[in-house]
Formats: sequence, structure tokens, C-alpha cells
Amino acid sequence: MIRCSLTQKALAEDLKITRQPIGKFFTGKPVDRNLFVQICDRLDLEWEEIVAEPVSEPEVNQDNSIDIDAIVQGVREKIKPLIQERCGTMRVLDMTQPIRLNDIYTSVNILETITGQQRLGINELLQECTNEDFDRFTLARITVKRVPGVEAVEKYSKLMILGKPGAGKTTFLKYLAIQCIGGKFQAELVPIFVTLKNFAEAANKPGLLQYINEEAINPISSIPDILSYGKALVLLDGLDEVREEDSDRILKEIREFSDRFPKNQFVMTCRIAAREYTFEKFTEVEVADFDDGQISNFANNWFKDKAVKPENFIKRLEENNRIKELAASPLLLTLLCLAFEESGDFPANRSELYKEGLDALLKKWDAKRGIQRDQIYKKLSVQRKEDLLSKMALTTFEGSEYFFKQKVAEQYITEYIRNLPDANTDEEALQVDSEQVLRSIEHHHGLVVARAKGIYSFSHLTFHEYFTAREFMVVRQSSKEALQNLVSHITEKRWQEVFLLAVGMSPNADRLLLLMKEKIDALITTDEKLQDFLMWVQNKSLYVDTNYKPIAVRAFYLELGLGLMPEISLDLACSLDNTIIFVRNSASKCPLSLDRDLFFALHLNENLFFDNINLINLFRYSSKVYPKLALLQQEFLKMTKNQGINRKEKLRELMIKYRNFGHD
Repeated sequence: MIRCSLTQKALAEDLKITRQPIGKFFTGKPVDRNLFVQICDRLDLEWEEIVAEPVSEPEVNQDNSIDIDAIVQGVREKIKPLIQERCGTMRVLDMTQPIRLNDIYTSVNILETITGQQRLGINELLQECTNEDFDRFTLARITVKRVPGVEAVEKYSKLMILGKPGAGKTTFLKYLAIQCIGGKFQAELVPIFVTLKNFAEAANKPGLLQYINEEAINPISSIPDILSYGKALVLLDGLDEVREEDSDRILKEIREFSDRFPKNQFVMTCRIAAREYTFEKFTEVEVADFDDGQISNFANNWFKDKAVKPENFIKRLEENNRIKELAASPLLLTLLCLAFEESGDFPANRSELYKEGLDALLKKWDAKRGIQRDQIYKKLSVQRKEDLLSKMALTTFEGSEYFFKQKVAEQYITEYIRNLPDANTDEEALQVDSEQVLRSIEHHHGLVVARAKGIYSFSHLTFHEYFTAREFMVVRQSSKEALQNLVSHITEKRWQEVFLLAVGMSPNADRLLLLMKEKIDALITTDEKLQDFLMWVQNKSLYVDTNYKPIAVRAFYLELGLGLMPEISLDLACSLDNTIIFVRNSASKCPLSLDRDLFFALHLNENLFFDNINLINLFRYSSKVYPKLALLQQEFLKMTKNQGINRKEKLRELMIKYRNFGHD
């Protein structure tokens, strides 16, 4: 064919036939006798000699008559520009232009145990995700040993990489191709990158060898030799993206191809829960979520040489656990970087940010790449899927069920489907549909995922909370009954984010806020101790002479009185007095800073303050402005000489006596 300056495509056009028999001819498959003779004639071959050749794979010539290493290097040089073009850049979501892969790539980690196949119970999963401090509760803590992705590829000759939508599977395969062709990874092999969706939809349905030879890396006659000698790194991307009608054919092609050329390195990617694939000779692994180091590395790469600094992004991420939880997904981390780059901060209304993330998973991610998924249940539009997830979220969140059994999830789905217009009410059919819908939501969107065998959760606690709020504000349309139900949870800390999201979703949150106010007032009217506490807060705020609004000063003492140290306390005190006593070794003349520092002495490490001369300085200098502190100072100095006294409790007594501060 090379001697005749032909390609398979040109040969087919020359003979006025389709490419299918040409492909069969070159792969040793049966071809119509007349076509066989025509092809041989056009190639100046004696057909009788050719037909006598064995149709099976030729034995590799062991006499070294072929210099395979030279062939490999020659093919690598020929395909290098094409690999760089196809795999050297990436562009996702709303990026205005592609970016170089090496400029943004962050190393991938692999889990050698598939998360959804672990045999764990709900109690065991909850031990990994304690909710003692709900602000830090995260479903993403469930981890097993991580292995660097490149190390896993070197370890297994046939690897199936599974992962959630947007986990970075395609990016990792592109990275392998670029590293290989650049001589930095398995430089003795020829990288062959195949997008399985394109292969499945190619005209005339060619075999995989024919497709690789003609389409994947341009017509190169040496490819069969490369494959026969096991000198290829075969990268098969996106098995889940193959249409259902093409699935059986493509699976058969991959199996036959990998069996025919077993000496080569194979890496294939697929979404978790896509279909029940079986590749007996492939080892299945899973792409791990990003950890803090990977998130930081990605951000540093993204914001390099940009107006927005990566350290600002990372700082704001650390300040918001809910947003940070989303950053474990490379796709959602990209979305967060795009949003942050626009204004140098995350949107004040987090519900809008989360909605954008959900839209990316529910619609944009596939649409941007031209992928049409099979509709498992045709009546389930995107909005209905959101409504279903909202119903499931509220039911499980109210019961503190962050993990739930598969059968429970399927029951929620069954109940929802049963109430749809024209729904099939046959119980057996509903059960089958519910199983398929659950699998579809995990596979297509990754919003509900398997955490162990038969146990599911929302992929992120953030989305669990978002859909819970959505059930109140969107599905139930902020009805009075819905809002009263929400407000009934106002004293439960774990509902805080749900309240914030509910307010953010509402065009006018007045009704919700008024109901919250009524609930709080009702709680206070029956609790004398709460009333005393609020009166103390009021009196302390009136005592302070400051230009700040009374509400800010009340907030300051409210939080100090509750034994908290949130940012508002520190910021307000520092704003009133720029000299921070215990940090800068100087005294303060501001009553709020004074009370703040006394609070530190009372609540933090004793040795840090009681054994530090700064506390003495605090009283010495401050007593010039506040005469009563001279008495506090004298009593405190006496106290420090008597080691038998509980110094912390004594300090509390003195603070109450002289500053009306430190009460229980």
C-alpha cells in the first residue's frame, strides 16, 4: 500500500467500494472473493499467494530481522505532532480558550479498592465522618490508601480506571500520552490515544486496529509490528460515552484487540456505575478525590501570572468548609477557580455558586462535549431529577441519615415515580425503574454515589444541604407549612447551612426571616437565664464608649459571653485598637480590646498568659485609664504569689467584680 502511495481510504475510493472490506482485508477477516481479487490486483499482488498466508496473527520473527526499536522511534517521531495536538490542551465548562495541559495538570491519585465495593456498614462509615463538630463534617473523609496514578499504570499492564463525572480521567490519559511522547514516561513505547465515542461512531464501523491505523494516528504501516512486539501504550478513553446501540460491538472489539495483542500496555477509563462491564484481564481502580495538597497545587497552576493570587483563593477556601468540600472534584474545582477569577472572591450568595456546580454536573459537562446519555427513565427531565433529589435530601437529612441503604434510596425513587403523570404503577416495573434511575444519577451526574456495597450518600454534604433547602423553597414553593417546618430546626447547629441556602434561594426572604424571629422570641420568653444573659449583653454594650454601632458591640459581647472567638470579635477589637496586647507586647486603652484579652487569659492556655509578664502589663497600663483596674491588678499580683489558688477561677472572680465580665 505504501509502495502504491495509497491509504485504506484512497484504496476504497479507487476501487469504488466501501472501506469495510478494505479493513477486513488488512486484518485477516473474510472478504468477498471478487473484492479480494480486486484489492490484490490494485496492490500488484498475486491473490493466490496472499490467500495462502495464515489469517491469524503472524508469529513474531525471533531472528531479529526487524529492528523494532528503530521502528518504534520512527513511529514516535511521526505521531508526535498529532499526540501533542490532541492531548496537549484542555478546555472545560466556560473556559474562553484552551490551556496547555502541562500548565494546569495536577498529579492524580488512585484507590486500588473501589469505594462502592467495600463491605462496610453505615456505622463504620459514620466513624470515618464524625459529626461532633458539624462545621467539619465531610463525606469526603472516607479514604483508603492512595497510590500515584503513574505508579498504578506501571504496576498493572491492563488497567481500567473508574471515576465519578469530572474526576479527571480523560485529563490523566492525555497526560500519560504527552509524557510518553515527550520521553518522560515509558519512552520505549508508542502512545495510541483513542476516544471510544469517536471510534464507535466512525463511518462504516471499522475494527479497532483499522481505526487506529487510519484515524487515530494516520496511516502508518508499522502499527501491526508495534502491536505484535508489545511496544504500544494503548489509551482507550470514555467507555461510558459509547451509545447503548454501539456498546456490544465496541466491547467485543476491545476484548478481541487486547487478546490479540496482549503484550502491550492498556489503560482504559470509564465512569463508575456506567454499566456492568466485564474485562477479566483488566484490573479495576478508582480515581481518588483531590486532597488539600492537590487542591493547592491546582490553584497555584491556575492563578499563576494572573491578577488574582493563588494564596487568596486558598485562604478563602480554607475559610469555607462547604465550598472547600466541592474542591475535591477537579471539575468543580475548575468551576470554583473560574468563579473566583471573575471578582477575586466567591459569590456572597453561595446557593448561586452551588447551583452553577449542579448545572455543570446535570447538564453542561456532557453537553459541552457532545455526549448524549441514554434516558433511563424518559419522564425524568433535569428538573424532575432535581425534585427527586430534593425530596430524598430532606427525608434523609431530617433523619440525620447521611448514609442510606440502596433499598431505601430506591424506595424514595419508587414513591416519586409513582406520582408522576402516566406512570407505570406495576410494582415490579417500578422496582426495576428505581434501580435504573439510581444508577443513572450516580453514573451520569455523580450526585449520589456508592460509599460501600449497597450504601449510598450524596457526593458532597454541600449538595445534600442544598437539595434539602431546595425542597422547602422551590419544590414546596416557600409555603407557610414548609417554612414553619424549616424554622422548627432553628436550634440545631447542623441545619445552619440549610437556613443560609434557603434565604439565598428566595427572591424575598422576609417571611422566612420573620418566622425565624418569632421562633427565637418564643424561645427567649420561656427562659429566664437567656433573658438575663441578653440584658447583660445590652448593659455591657451601653457601658462602652465607641463610634461603632450598638448592634456591633452587642454582637461582640454576645459571642465573648458565649465563650466563642469568631472573627467578628477579633476584627472588632483590633479595629478599635490596632495594638494587639498579647501579640505585640504592648498595652491597650480600648475597653473592648481589654475585655477580649481578659477573655483570652480566661479561655486559652493558662501558661501562655499567667506566666507572661504581658498580663501584668495589661493591668498596669490599663489601670491609668480605668482606675478600678488598679485594684484588680493588686489582687491579681497577690494571687500569683500563691500557687495553691486556682488562678483561672480567681481571675474570673476579679473580672466579674471589676469588669462585669466572665459570668457563666
